Amino acid sequence: MKEEIGKRIKNIRESMKMTKEDFAKAIGISGQYLGIVERGGSCLSVEKLKVLCDLTNSSADYILFGKDIKLINKTKDTLLEFTDEQIKFGCETIEKIALFIKNMK
Repeated sequence: MKEEIGKRIKNIRESMKMTKEDFAKAIGISGQYLGIVERGGSCLSVEKLKVLCDLTNSSADYILFGKDIKLINKTKDTLLEFTDEQIKFGCETIEKIALFIKNMK
């Protein structure tokens, strides 16, 4: 679990195009400790996790569990614009694409 959390933190940092040192400083930890966290060797304290969430506008659910509430809500809002028939067709199409990709070798 620590490794997955570390990967998400690293992905967030890289998406913000920040160095380890700058990101760590913004959170209030050392660059060395951030490296340990990103590799899954340790975890941030609850206080530092809160700072990270505020800094990156990420939810703790996403950082800790990989559950992106913003994406889920955006998807729900987007789907409200379509009819049930359009959603069914889209799902069937996605399933066919997934099967095609899975069977490619």
